[in-house]
Amino acid sequence: MFDLRKEQLKKERAYLIGAGLANQTPAQVQEHLDELALLAVTAGAEVTGRAIQMRPAPDPKYFIGSGRAAEAKKEIDTLSADLVIFDDDLSPSQIKNLEKLFEKRTIDRSMLILDIFSHHARTHESKIQVELAQMRYLAPRLTGLWSHLGQQTGGIGTRGPGETQLEVDKRVMKKRIAELEKKLDNVERQREQQKKRRDTLFKAAVVGYTNVGKSTLLNALSRARVYTADKLFATLDATTRRVYLAGFGEVLVSDTVGFIRKLPHHLVASFRSTLGVITGADGILLLMDASSPQQADQMETVNRVLNELETQDLPRLRVFNKIDKAEAPCLARLRAEYPDALLISAIRELGLDELKAGLRALALRSGRSPAAHEKWSAETPEES
Repeated sequence: MFDLRKEQLKKERAYLIGAGLANQTPAQVQEHLDELALLAVTAGAEVTGRAIQMRPAPDPKYFIGSGRAAEAKKEIDTLSADLVIFDDDLSPSQIKNLEKLFEKRTIDRSMLILDIFSHHARTHESKIQVELAQMRYLAPRLTGLWSHLGQQTGGIGTRGPGETQLEVDKRVMKKRIAELEKKLDNVERQREQQKKRRDTLFKAAVVGYTNVGKSTLLNALSRARVYTADKLFATLDATTRRVYLAGFGEVLVSDTVGFIRKLPHHLVASFRSTLGVITGADGILLLMDASSPQQADQMETVNRVLNELETQDLPRLRVFNKIDKAEAPCLARLRAEYPDALLISAIRELGLDELKAGLRALALRSGRSPAAHEKWSAETPEES
């Protein structure tokens, strides 16, 4: 995979393109491009411009229409952009056609997210998961990547080095995917062994959209030192900490990787062991950004992924974070729409007593025991 951070002397200038399909509105497409811009900045790029087109379905050649693509070409040249990023997944042929037209490197949202994950992976497990996701993403695209060696796949005049190398690459990639899957299975077995030691303890998973403050909340609750940053996907590894609840005792609370719109399914599949922290929890602390204008859309995304993980039966505690950044009318609306939800500021430690009381109620209903004072590291990423 490419890496946007290889050029250290200057930031790559990125031009963003989004298409409003089906029932999307122009405002929604712009919101999605705002998020794509944050992703691009997180990857180390400088956003120079953007374009959208409303259409009923993707164009098979350019994803957007040929006329809009030609207009975008002029804007890209005028802005001296180095890189074009689409907000939706592109086919290998679309990437090839667009790069030929734009004369610029062109990538899609999944490639951008995979690049960010690759840069943020810190532990052995997350590095395996990211590489596996990259391999799964690239495998079906190999034919397109080798299209410069022949316009057809096979036939008279096209058999030879190109096709031979393609088959070699397919075998190499298939073997590497199998190796990574085996390594990940070994990590999962070790995780299961460690889980047995904590099976009687109450476990809560902090779940939410990326950059809603999950790691900051875990630090505030446990006085730990989980890495935090005001950017997307700062945390890729599940991290577990002990949290003391008055009237109950110690429980285990886990931070998890953040969700995002159009999360590549390769990542969901590859991060199954990390996401297993959610499915193995006794309760979910559903954290949302009280100040985000895309709050409803983000909540829908998180609920959709949780449903895919079949966690409908797990009790949930709904919490809105960052109330210090939210306007008073917004907070009033949240209180009216979600009377059972808690409003907090993790960074300013506002509302944490109420949050702990809510966690205690979940723990008492679960029938689990408080954590015994056994020796295990509370300062390392979750490995169970």
